[in-house]
Amino acid sequence: MMDPTLAEMGNHLSDAMKILETSLILFPFSIFFSDSGQDVVSILQLVQNLMHGDDDKQGQRRMQYVAEQGHMALLGHSLAAYISVLERERLRKLTTRILSDTTLWLCRLFRYENGSAYYHEDDCEGLVKVCRLVINTHYEDYATEGFTMLSSKHPVIYQSAACRPGLGQHLCSQLGLPLSCLCIVPCNTMFGSLHQMDVALLDKLIRDDRESGKVPLLLIANAGTPGAGHTDKLSRLKELCVQYNMWLHVEGVNLATLALGQVSSAVTAATKCDSMTLTPGPWLGLPAVPAVTLYRHEDPALSLAAGLTSSQPVEKLRALPLWLSLQYLGHDGIVQRIKHASQLVEDELNSPVVVFRFSQDSARKFSFLGCMCLGEQLAQQVPLSGVDVVELEDEGTCVRFSPLMTAAALGTQENDVAALVEKLGEMIPVLSCTLRFRQDFKDEVLQQASLSYIEDLSWPGLGGVRYEPRTTDLDEDKRQHSVEKINSDLLKKLMELDTDLYFSGGPEFCEEKNGIFIGMATEDLDVAELVETIVSIGKDIEESGKLFENMTEVVRRGIQEAELQLQKANEEKLMEEGVFRQIPLVGSVLNWLSPVQASVKGRTFNLAEGQKLFRRQGAGSDSVSDTSSVNQLEESFRETAHVQASDAEEAEVPQERHVHIVEETALSDQRVPEGHETESVDTLR
Repeated sequence: MMDPTLAEMGNHLSDAMKILETSLILFPFSIFFSDSGQDVVSILQLVQNLMHGDDDKQGQRRMQYVAEQGHMALLGHSLAAYISVLERERLRKLTTRILSDTTLWLCRLFRYENGSAYYHEDDCEGLVKVCRLVINTHYEDYATEGFTMLSSKHPVIYQSAACRPGLGQHLCSQLGLPLSCLCIVPCNTMFGSLHQMDVALLDKLIRDDRESGKVPLLLIANAGTPGAGHTDKLSRLKELCVQYNMWLHVEGVNLATLALGQVSSAVTAATKCDSMTLTPGPWLGLPAVPAVTLYRHEDPALSLAAGLTSSQPVEKLRALPLWLSLQYLGHDGIVQRIKHASQLVEDELNSPVVVFRFSQDSARKFSFLGCMCLGEQLAQQVPLSGVDVVELEDEGTCVRFSPLMTAAALGTQENDVAALVEKLGEMIPVLSCTLRFRQDFKDEVLQQASLSYIEDLSWPGLGGVRYEPRTTDLDEDKRQHSVEKINSDLLKKLMELDTDLYFSGGPEFCEEKNGIFIGMATEDLDVAELVETIVSIGKDIEESGKLFENMTEVVRRGIQEAELQLQKANEEKLMEEGVFRQIPLVGSVLNWLSPVQASVKGRTFNLAEGQKLFRRQGAGSDSVSDTSSVNQLEESFRETAHVQASDAEEAEVPQERHVHIVEETALSDQRVPEGHETESVDTLR
């Protein structure tokens, strides 16, 4: 159904759908470009179809709900396009006002006095501009001489090992610097937190670089690492930067707490840094608003050369969506949203991020699998919690709850956190049992000759198996088809069982095909019985398939044999009766004058002979093969002798069911002369 707002714009839905259907048929991976153009309603309908796709048919989740403050942010993009066509002087005044207001509000909110702001779409773009500013500050002739100024004295950019992956490489690529200009500072290895930058080691690295003629340029620190939300010792790092004339840049989710009344001293130290990058979009639940880099610098010319400021009014309109949203929320609304997200974590003053992982001594190598399973299940069953799975260098795979990045957009409440804790308590015992039984399940499967074990570390359950048919005389294509058919039927049978176990065809991107994957297990699971049941059902399916194939082959051969016999009988009939009796009119006269003594010929075979149905002992024997079954059935063919009509006697009805293929040589429309009725009737019997 079309959205109400789109329906009001026209009544041309049918035309739009025709155009869309034509475009999807002619260009399934692109949009059909009309020669005559399309009306607004058709284009909007096309956009809606592309946005939603087949969500209604496939039962997928619709787009994330956008609150009213989000609509203000989206409105800002439309207004920016409209404002850009204003008269130049009016445009300049308006954009200057918008930019100055937004910058002032953000500096006051996040305690960053006398700061300037750069608004950018990509989170890394602000840091790139800041690096250019620092390079222009340290190398006076860089704007004219370029990289030749850097060749004699290499600049060095320092970053924590806990920073965003690929951040330093991106900076070097954008600035045209070699990777030798990047220095990764490890976190504490002996003293202090394992997630904070090692200040003593950083000091030594800076001194070594200065002694070798390099120029320490900039340090990137964290107020909330991307993975676990840890904050570096910003006060001590600022002292080092002042000592060695370096620029300190800070980023991280904990910067959002600067807007609160009570802030930890570790985060408050970020207000003294030279620049910081804020991401108010996820913090406040605002879609499509820019990130902001606040910085302090006294030379406007260098800021302009670095790209942090622009004389183009249109560039200043980037702040418009944020300008509208901040006014809509107000100071109290902004603080309330950040405070609510922080209080969802018990120890919000130290770090509003919770990271935990599953650990089990008896199955330590499967801990990462347990964390992945735990994170995925929690995200599915408590979607408003916003939990996700992260990879940390030291701890490995962990589950993360970071409400500052998700709560405003998802609307996370305290009852969602309670539901998360409750679901966590339910899942841990099941997950522990599953990982404990995983190796037992593998051992049981490997003991069965008809099963092969499928190793897939992305599957959170017991594991996967595949039933392998025992027939070895099939070519590869036929064998593959047999494996696919048997395992497909086996999966259906297992899913029909009255059990708490979950059976599936496996993960979506599993490399192993035709597998059967078993889900999580409980404490009372009998692994041996489970494997025996899989083998038993698989054998039944395999044997029933063989019986069906054998019956089909026997019937096919029997029909071919019967056709040959009929053809032979027709030839013999032609030789015995002559050609004239085959002519319709002449044959009737000859048959009336001189009736022919007919004989009955036929063959019989038993479909059930040689097969023992529903006997598990036979199903488990490897001696049964397609060839032996067919031979036994073929031996049941019996040739019948010619029976003369005058000597025929009524035979007993057979005990077993037979299929008779009978050739009648006497025609039903033959006239029988007087005196021969009895003989003819006896002959037909």
